[in-house]
Amino acid sequence: METRSNNVLVGSVVLLLLAAIMIAAFWFSRVAGGDDVEYDIYFKQSVNGLAKGSAVTFAGVPSGQIKDIELWKRDPGFVKVRITVKEGTPILQGTTATIQGSFTGLSEIVLDGAVKGAPPIVCPEINAAAACPDGVPVIPTKPGAFGELLNSAPQLLQRLSTLTERLTEMLSDKNQQSISGILANVDRLSGNLADRGPEIAATLAETRVMVQKAGLAADEIAKLTATTNSLLNEEGRPLIGDLRKTIQSASHSIETLDKTVAEAQPGVRAFSQQTMPEVGLLVRDLREMTRSFRAISEKLDQQGAGSLIGSPKLPDYKK
Repeated sequence: METRSNNVLVGSVVLLLLAAIMIAAFWFSRVAGGDDVEYDIYFKQSVNGLAKGSAVTFAGVPSGQIKDIELWKRDPGFVKVRITVKEGTPILQGTTATIQGSFTGLSEIVLDGAVKGAPPIVCPEINAAAACPDGVPVIPTKPGAFGELLNSAPQLLQRLSTLTERLTEMLSDKNQQSISGILANVDRLSGNLADRGPEIAATLAETRVMVQKAGLAADEIAKLTATTNSLLNEEGRPLIGDLRKTIQSASHSIETLDKTVAEAQPGVRAFSQQTMPEVGLLVRDLREMTRSFRAISEKLDQQGAGSLIGSPKLPDYKK
């Protein structure tokens, strides 16, 4: 009887202890759960590697875990992930969620980007159904580098395949012969340049000397220009003044000559119209007088002075 009583007592104590442990665990879980805050995250991309219970970190600090993950019933193109984070975690406006994966296949949600002084992300009182479709605040997403790489992998592989095909076409037998010819020409050209190295060096030296001489010539031209400018400024101005005076005098003389010609035009016109005909008659009379005097002189020479008084004697004729 005593042994049976001891066994019943021990069993009762054990059961009480187990019940106490279960109640304590439930109570602690309720207390711990009461301090957590729930948020929804809607991913348009693949969430491969995430699972219920996966870690949630804020700027690398463990802050919560994934409570539930499922396809969003309103739009199956999105995956709804509900997370719980510790109370006091700064989930402020500007905070974004990113899936950080690894090559081991395990992924976690990383929260970052909170702006200092910004209000927390909460469900607004106005239009709360649109901002919080499932009753809890929503954290916007931002594609992660690894996720972007996985999402763009098919496009990247297609581009690599296209690049490989083009490289294959470029390295065909015909193009390889052309490339070999180009390399041979380049080798020949480099050899010719190496052979002409001394001549090229001499040409460069001469060019350097020519550049120096050109610089000196430019300096001399600058000095000559400065001297010419000073000469024009100092001596050119008086010469220009004298030239202006000469031009003014010449202009005055031309004006005087024009006036004189204008005044002489009536006399010249009268001389040409009246005097010139009379002069012509006088010249003609003088010519006739000259002929008469010439005839008289010839008569005097041949017949003497008597021919001027009487008529010439008739010649005697013998019978």
